[in-house]
Amino acid sequence: MSQTFTQTTNRLWNHRLAKPVVFALCLIPLVLLAYRWNTNQLGINRIETVARYTGNWTLRFLLLSLCITPLRRLPGQSGLIKFRRMIGLFAFFYACLHALHYYQIDIQWNKEILIEDLTVRRFFIAGMAALALMIPLAATSTAAAIRWLGGKRWQLLHRLAYVSAMAGVVHFFWQGKAALYTPIYYGLFLAALLLYRAGYALTHRK
Repeated sequence: MSQTFTQTTNRLWNHRLAKPVVFALCLIPLVLLAYRWNTNQLGINRIETVARYTGNWTLRFLLLSLCITPLRRLPGQSGLIKFRRMIGLFAFFYACLHALHYYQIDIQWNKEILIEDLTVRRFFIAGMAALALMIPLAATSTAAAIRWLGGKRWQLLHRLAYVSAMAGVVHFFWQGKAALYTPIYYGLFLAALLLYRAGYALTHRK
């Protein structure tokens, strides 16, 4: 039975429609947001609602991309690696939406507010650090970049995804405007991924 399950999941992840389906699923949060925006279903303070929504989905996609490595080691799940790059790029996409919404809608490119945020507001600094760390990851997500950097250097660089996720959790937690349980859950989930990675590295030393 386990062998049948492994073969079935391998065929599923390697199906020619798998990537288009995953791509479409990743767009669903954006489609829902656009619908709620156009139908005035975002509440009284829709600016803050959109900011939290896009920030939440940035962290979700980033954590999901980090889950691919442990999940692909399960029987029949090796094909998941094909989706890690796409999911990581969607995390960057939603992070850019989150930042652009803040600049364009929230502060309307007000230089004084922007300078204050960059120098005084610690939650904003943490958010900017998270986004900045994602830029080299997105820029080197191509096969050509992997060849240019070399496999080991590319893997080392892309460990910044964990640092970006940590900065994102801190950014969320430091806002402190609403219930803090959500960033705590994200933080615990990220800690579990880091513990798994450390444990796997220790047990598979050569």
